[in-house]
Amino acid sequence: MARVHNFSAGPAALPESVLREAADELVDFRGSGMSILEMSHRSSAFQEVIDDAEATLRRVAGIPQTYRVLFLQGGATLQFAGVPMNLMRRGGAGYVVTGLFSKKAQQEAMRYGKVEVLATGEGCGFSRIPDLAPIEQRATAGDLDYIHICQNNTVYGTMYHELPRCGEVPLVADVSSCFLSMPLDIERYGLVYAGAQKNAGPAGVTVVIVRDELLIQDPALPCCPTYLDYRQQANAGSMLNTPNTFGIYLCGKVFKWVEDHGGLAGMEARNREKARLIYEALDRSRVFHPFAEPGSRSISNVTFRCTTPELDAAFIAGARERGIEGVKGHRAVGGMRASIYNAVSLEDVQALVAYMEEFEKSHRSN
Repeated sequence: MARVHNFSAGPAALPESVLREAADELVDFRGSGMSILEMSHRSSAFQEVIDDAEATLRRVAGIPQTYRVLFLQGGATLQFAGVPMNLMRRGGAGYVVTGLFSKKAQQEAMRYGKVEVLATGEGCGFSRIPDLAPIEQRATAGDLDYIHICQNNTVYGTMYHELPRCGEVPLVADVSSCFLSMPLDIERYGLVYAGAQKNAGPAGVTVVIVRDELLIQDPALPCCPTYLDYRQQANAGSMLNTPNTFGIYLCGKVFKWVEDHGGLAGMEARNREKARLIYEALDRSRVFHPFAEPGSRSISNVTFRCTTPELDAAFIAGARERGIEGVKGHRAVGGMRASIYNAVSLEDVQALVAYMEEFEKSHRSN
């Protein structure tokens, strides 16, 4: 059976070559006589797997040695609590609310200290990233433990095209849906975290990259569970408990695939070309309407809708008939969403655009 054109928001498409390589190794991992699924996380063979995954990620993303890389579980959602429990040491942080998940992160952080909403896109329905000036102005006071953003908003299809200047205040970013999609200047951040299920691997692994100096300052809050204590996880090499061994193994293969296909600069060039094709189709359409304002459009998640909900439903049904999956929008927004992560090919996008043009001709009002 032919593979579909997969535009799912996560779990999302993985490189086919990675899947085939993993399939070949599944029963007998590198002559060990056992599957990676059966292997002890304390074995030398798995230690080599996790060490290689980290080394490859460091090369690909340009992560300095002054940062620790953690492979955790619980999704990015668990880090909504992990971040404040580790970093809110003076009791206050600033949050920028640009969509569903940044709102959830802000609400979770309120359990652990004082949270200031520095800017929000709620007034415009989250169709754009708010003005950064108030964020940068507030950062100059220097009394916040950190400033938190969600760099790409999966649900609404918006992204930051520049980062706020936070001075000495650490910038923390949920980069789940743009991780590895473009170069990332790690030194601009105190901490970044990402659920792997968009660009980095399968669901179940969360990558946390944190600056060393944030680990050696005051300890985590007393209420912080041991598992979520970044310092303890770093000291244990992400193995305070049994990690997601198979997920980390697959992430390592995806990191190598990214490295072999032009690195993050190569990923960005392809992702921008894919996004350009869809946005151009939307901008010339009389049936489809893009959700995000031009200056805030994501290159990872393209959100749009038709002139009526009935046409939305017809478009989604027709897409499935043509082997185009995962284009139904999030329930908070409706309409459609095409998630064009790294493993989504240019040919996949061309198939989607061709169907959009076909649908346009059939439903355009005269």
